[in-house]
Amino acid sequence: MALFEVTDLAVNIHTGSRTRGRQVVPAVRSLTFSVNRGQTLAIVGESGSGKSASLLAATRLLGDTAEVTGTVRFADQDLLATSPKALRRILGRDIGFVFQDPQSNLHPFKTVGAQIEEALRVHRAVPRRQMRGRVEELLDEVGIADPRHAYGSHPAEFSGGMRQRVMIAIAIACNPALIIADEPTTALDVSVQAGIIALLRRLQHDHGTAIVFVSHDLGVVADIADDVVVVRGGVVVESGPRQRIFAQPRHEYTRELLAASRLHSVDRVPAPTVPDGSSRTPLLRVRGLRKTYRTRTGRARRTVIDGLDFTIEPGEVVGLVGESGSGKSTVGRIVAGLQYADAGDVTLGETTYPTRVSDGIPPLPAAARRSVQMIFQDPYSSLHPRRTVADTLAAPLIAQRVDRAEVPSRVGQAAAAARVDRDLLQRYPAELSGGQRQRVAIARALVLDPALIVSDEALSSLDVTTQAEILTLVADLVRVRHTAFLFITHDLGVVSSIAQRVVVLGPDGVEETGTVAEVFGNPQSSYTRTLLDAVPRIDGARAS
Repeated sequence: MALFEVTDLAVNIHTGSRTRGRQVVPAVRSLTFSVNRGQTLAIVGESGSGKSASLLAATRLLGDTAEVTGTVRFADQDLLATSPKALRRILGRDIGFVFQDPQSNLHPFKTVGAQIEEALRVHRAVPRRQMRGRVEELLDEVGIADPRHAYGSHPAEFSGGMRQRVMIAIAIACNPALIIADEPTTALDVSVQAGIIALLRRLQHDHGTAIVFVSHDLGVVADIADDVVVVRGGVVVESGPRQRIFAQPRHEYTRELLAASRLHSVDRVPAPTVPDGSSRTPLLRVRGLRKTYRTRTGRARRTVIDGLDFTIEPGEVVGLVGESGSGKSTVGRIVAGLQYADAGDVTLGETTYPTRVSDGIPPLPAAARRSVQMIFQDPYSSLHPRRTVADTLAAPLIAQRVDRAEVPSRVGQAAAAARVDRDLLQRYPAELSGGQRQRVAIARALVLDPALIVSDEALSSLDVTTQAEILTLVADLVRVRHTAFLFITHDLGVVSSIAQRVVVLGPDGVEETGTVAEVFGNPQSSYTRTLLDAVPRIDGARAS
């Protein structure tokens, strides 16, 4: 008998308001799947296909806005008919959740230790004197260094990858029978991905845990799944054992997903050349960049970046890769003029950024603000929840005092360029999927037609087919407009398919720089080789 079984699930979402009019959106039309104890079921499909919505609906986490029909059984209980009190006992204790976005699901003002303790207090009778020890064990189990220090830290002190590991610690705190993992490795670098996959496998081995694993990364799916369900448009188009799905896909859509994944393989795709017409005069020059942060006690400073050098020419894409916590996002924020550096020179065109030790936002000229835009890693927290998509895209134009008569057409052009459907323009972020939100964030970066875009994990929440569309868009922007990109990512396959040069950041600073062909084809650093070896392949084997 299956531990978790979903039959003929259909979900209709009620959206809109009295002023804008009520609408019923069919998020899931008909989904049937099941998973046994000790097994992993992967659900794959493009953004908006109903993957996440089906699981939230099955566990009744969508609230009153969702109309759910079908049957959902966990062990011997019907979750759709269970009382709210009984359901609260099951969720968290017997079913653990790892959501896609850790920043929006961790309380910003509570310490990490307190948030893990909360799960234990509610669902497990752990003696107070043993509580802290158990929390530190969980932090160590998910690979967070110095658990004693991490216990008293807040989520803002952690990188995106570390926050995701905290979410996993909360999910496994009560040794649940089922873990629902919604894109749990999306924001993680390849080496941490490998560690998380190993952790989930160990949980299965030790506790017989079943896992429902939602992901758009078919390499990761090939590495962990026993069975695969392929979803498109709210229906299952194909399902079966992982080996059969990957070796002999029967549905055209499944074949498209696999082809898109192979397109971005580090083993297959040569690095593109610098586009014709490049001026060879750097658009951005970074020399001797150094950045430190005060530690939690405030008595010392922790060095994140020290001695970083690189340039970006007009129309060039430079990849910036490294593990979580290596300082990639910090570099991006400094280049975008959102943070000061402690030392070094950062020059965009003719504008040199001011440098000082204290925190704050550098006072850059308006022209420089227009010339560089940023796509943030987290599309959930970077979009205003009370602004429609159209208002979000219009805001930069209004801030730059663009003629208001031009704003609607500029918004439409940016939305079309980022593949944001016109019918999404009047929706709010909460009404969009994760991938749709990220495309809105990309459109917002394009709306001012910048010379340089800093892309901080901009593809991490997108499915492989949408990734291919966005990478095609990036290639077009580079070729036609000579827009330059600083591409910050943990996906080495994306770097190999879009970037001309790459900078590899390690725990001790810059490990390696050079053309993508040189660095990926013949890595000189053992750290770079470790990253390449950890890349999951869709045949289920890693490079090592």
